Amino acid sequence: MVSHPLCAGQADGPMAAVARLREFVRVTRDGESLDRALQTWMSDCIDMILQRQCRTFDHAFGLRGPRGGIPWWLEEAVRLRDHALRELASDFLMDQPTSQQAHWIRLASVRYAGSAWNHDRANPQMPKRYGNTPRRWLWVAFKSGAPMPLCERHLRSVLA
Repeated sequence: MVSHPLCAGQADGPMAAVARLREFVRVTRDGESLDRALQTWMSDCIDMILQRQCRTFDHAFGLRGPRGGIPWWLEEAVRLRDHALRELASDFLMDQPTSQQAHWIRLASVRYAGSAWNHDRANPQMPKRYGNTPRRWLWVAFKSGAPMPLCERHLRSVLA
């Protein structure tokens, strides 16, 4: 099998490839005209699979991370979850030290996991009543698909 330069992964990483794929989906669903660079990238990646220059979709589209790394979909979920947790701390706990923020978020996460999340997980949209409340960010963190709730130690590193 011939190794194509793109098969080894994109210089800008798997998350850039995911962003391109999401843009392709958005543009084609909305019926917009496709940017020439995105069109070329997409057709080149598909052609590499059809020509058997790459063995997998992930390989052809540059979604393979370094060996031993986490898969792109989990990295994306972790980034989303961590962003939501930092926003929660920033919006509602800014006046507290990181250790207290982590303690509060841990308790709130455990409570949410044992109560409302059992119902909320089936909803594709966040309940409107969460609006500008801490539950808003908890819902986003849980909905990300990354592991939740986190232990306080892990939360401290996310919030630091």
